[in-house]
Amino acid sequence: MNHVELPTKSGAYRWYYADVTAGDVSAVFIFMVGSIFSARYSASLKKGGLPREHAAVNFALYEKGVRSLWVLTEYQAVSISDDARTLRIGASSLAYDDDGFTMVVKDKTTPWGAPTEATLRFSPKTALGPDLELVEGLSHHWRPICVRGEARVTVPTQDVDVTGRGYHDGNHGDAPLGSDLQGWEWTRTHHPVHSTISYRPWGGAPLIDVLATERDVQVTRRAPEPIPTVRSGWGLRVPASLGIGGAPAMLESSPFYARLEAQAADTQAMGEVADFARFHSPAVRWMANFRTRYAKEGAR
Repeated sequence: MNHVELPTKSGAYRWYYADVTAGDVSAVFIFMVGSIFSARYSASLKKGGLPREHAAVNFALYEKGVRSLWVLTEYQAVSISDDARTLRIGASSLAYDDDGFTMVVKDKTTPWGAPTEATLRFSPKTALGPDLELVEGLSHHWRPICVRGEARVTVPTQDVDVTGRGYHDGNHGDAPLGSDLQGWEWTRTHHPVHSTISYRPWGGAPLIDVLATERDVQVTRRAPEPIPTVRSGWGLRVPASLGIGGAPAMLESSPFYARLEAQAADTQAMGEVADFARFHSPAVRWMANFRTRYAKEGAR
């Protein structure tokens, strides 16, 4: 289905993201090399900090719009194997195979350190999407690897074993986010027989629309249009609507990042807003440390 690559330049990053919605349960898995949530990586860039020294595993579980589990652990080492089809960070892994992929998170919650294991098995229902330049002339890329799939999530400690609609993408770049690309917003919506994505890089760049069906993945670009927004408790402007239902539920809220969700009948949307320029401020980096565990090399 896909293969794993590692960034090498100081300031570079690459991550692999998946989300699943199954009724009242939603889950997000992210494997990052050159973690965008790493205060230490951000601070290390003046001294040439390398992405593989700041790899991280993130897992979030939500039940009825409220977070019930949070894992974000940063490691000093990362590895790939199986002809670049398996990525390992700590005891967690992302493994691609001919029928899809499996993400396994074996880690501890932040900040309490409770042992947690979560598994995602993903079976694609759409084709592999193209690698897209987010803004012309910049190094930041996004790939809708699989916009729509069947996904099963199991979290034994929470007595969760659900199957629902899944989404999988990846981002990579050679420059720190927040340096030449200040931020972005995106929304992914699963409809009964197709899925769509609207990706809005900040700075006036064209908006990217993706339409995925079982037959193909179509990508178009258009001029950005203003959308209604409201301010979060941290003062971050977030969409007033994700295009379905009423006001979306705020799953995550921080000074530089927000994750939102909305559901209506058999349609479900997930979205995010990320202000990377704000993240690089010393005050926000300091606060980010409280959401992150730091493991020594090879630690579990």
